[in-house]
Amino acid sequence: MEREHGWEKGQWRTSPQASVKGSPTGEALRGNDARRLAALRKWSVLLDSAFRVPGTGITFGLDPIFGLIPGLGDLTSPVFAVLLLFHAVRMRIPRVVQCRMAINAAIDLLVGFVPIVGDLFDVGWKANVRNQALLERYARPGSNATRADWIFVLSIVALLVALAVIPLVLTVLLLSRFRAV
Repeated sequence: MEREHGWEKGQWRTSPQASVKGSPTGEALRGNDARRLAALRKWSVLLDSAFRVPGTGITFGLDPIFGLIPGLGDLTSPVFAVLLLFHAVRMRIPRVVQCRMAINAAIDLLVGFVPIVGDLFDVGWKANVRNQALLERYARPGSNATRADWIFVLSIVALLVALAVIPLVLTVLLLSRFRAV
C-alpha cells in the first residue's frame, strides 16, 4: 500500500492526491486551497527533490545548488518556508504543526550556514518537502495535531532550553572557582 506522506524508499513522499482527498469526515478542500497546495507542492519538489543521482535513490533539488552561491543560496529555502507558513496560518493548520514547520525550516537554515556541509545536508533533510507534507496532511478540515507533532516540538524546545542553560551553569561554576581562589 502506498503511503500518502512519509519517508519511503529513500525519499519523502507526498501523493498527488493528498491535497484533494478530503478529511476522514468526508469534507473536501476548497478548490482554491487544492490548487494552491498543488502549486506549492511543485515548488517544494523543484527545490528539494526534482533530480535523481543516476543509479541511486538520492534526490536533490535546486536548493542545494543555489546554496553554493554565497548569500542567495542561504535565502532560497527560508523564503519558501515563510510562504508555506503563511499558507499554514491562512488554512488554520494547528499551531503545534506550524511550530514544527518553523523548526524544520530553522534547522535547514542553521545547518545551511556551514559552507558545503549545509548543501550536503539539504540533500538529505529536504525541509521544504517535509513542510509541504505537513501542510497537506493537516490542511483537510477536521485534522488535528498528533502526539508525534507534540513530542517533536517539545523535544526541540527542551533541547533549546538545555542549550541555553548549560552555558549559564558552566559560567556560574567557573566564576565560583575563580572566587574561591
